Amino acid sequence: MFEALSGKLNGVFDRLRRRGALSEADVTEALREVRVALLEADVALPVVRDLVNKVRERAVGQEVIRSVSPAQQVIKIVNDALVEALGGGEGDDGKRGIDLNAPSPVPILMVGLQGSGKTTTSGKIALRLRTRDRKKVLLASLDVHRPAAQLQLQTLAQQAEVTSLPIIAGQSPMQIAMRAMDVARRELYDVVVLDTAGRLAIDEALMEEVAQVKLATNPHETLLVVDAMTGQDAVNTARAFQDKVGVTGIVMTRIDGDARGGAALSMRAVTGAPIKLLGAGEKLDALEDFHPDRIAGRILGMGDIVSLVEKAAANIDQAEAEKLAARIQKGQFTLEDYAQQLKQIGKMGSLQGILGMLPGVGKIKQQLNDANLDTSILGRQAAIISSMTPRERRSPEILKASRKKRIAAGSGTSVQEVNKLLKQFDDMSAMMKRMNKIGQKGLMRGGLAALLPGGGNKRPF
Repeated sequence: MFEALSGKLNGVFDRLRRRGALSEADVTEALREVRVALLEADVALPVVRDLVNKVRERAVGQEVIRSVSPAQQVIKIVNDALVEALGGGEGDDGKRGIDLNAPSPVPILMVGLQGSGKTTTSGKIALRLRTRDRKKVLLASLDVHRPAAQLQLQTLAQQAEVTSLPIIAGQSPMQIAMRAMDVARRELYDVVVLDTAGRLAIDEALMEEVAQVKLATNPHETLLVVDAMTGQDAVNTARAFQDKVGVTGIVMTRIDGDARGGAALSMRAVTGAPIKLLGAGEKLDALEDFHPDRIAGRILGMGDIVSLVEKAAANIDQAEAEKLAARIQKGQFTLEDYAQQLKQIGKMGSLQGILGMLPGVGKIKQQLNDANLDTSILGRQAAIISSMTPRERRSPEILKASRKKRIAAGSGTSVQEVNKLLKQFDDMSAMMKRMNKIGQKGLMRGGLAALLPGGGNKRPF
């Protein structure tokens, strides 16, 4: 998300940095390019106009011209304006995600057009509430129009390990909603997620049905699910639902497929409703809080280390990590340990997603693309290790030609890929042994060069 916009804005700022001192003409020229970049990213015209005007008011003046680092000052001003456009800045209460501050059972109404990912998002929210907030969740499908919609939500409930409301044929959406609330009250559920029906387009019948259900259940949260891939259509959908039904928050889905991101930048300004959650991928755990300051950092190539650390903390097994650290200190790192690390990395999502959270990676993304970085290599390496016997994983030196052929055939790879994995493992093992040998003080004294062959004593050139 925002890949195209991020690349263009960073190009503008790189040119500003090279100029050193900035004149008002330099800032005006840069803002003209920022305006074009935002419009090309499918940001709504009124939002672009407002954002550029805010930046111009703050950037054109003695504060920037006399600054020690004028370009950095302009970047900070743009960053602050982006944060405000995304719903952060002054007046931001800092609350993220779903608001559950209400008497149980808390009704959450899911609304949106058909195909936006509403039902899948309902399952994701249920899993999140069960695992992260320790809530007892009831899922109820009010969609009596789409074939198998209720069965789909029932399947998602099983995957999320929450309860789904039993299906009774012939009931209307209103009857299902009232039955769900009654069951939730009697059986002491904390949260009820009501998944309403969608349509291919906004019409009076859809809005009337949603409005009636909302009036009857009085939901604490009315979450609109929109597909980021639809760009300005998503903004128009959000505006229509806000005007006719009223929403408390927006969930943007398929953000991993939208390189422009204009809808996210337009949403808060156009509707007044905050983006609360982002969905990337079909997996039930692929849901994250929306943080305006972190998103602005990603757009401007500053990375998002906080989200990366949170993702690591949520997915990496602390006990396993400590066991591995102890084994490395004893020089006992094996292919089984390596496979465990591949598994942990895989839980954190795609390599592109992880790289996108690192500061400065945006500038080398094109080089990585040109280098044809194969992001499926981790899966293939894990398959190769899985095809080995326990003895082979613990003692890779016994792997001769015949064994390598068998492993390659069993993992669906080639002998060359098996050899490449073994070479990488040897290099990693050698580095870990050197790290253990020189110790922490030696590493601090010699830096990373101390881990290179020769212990960093050789001159680099």
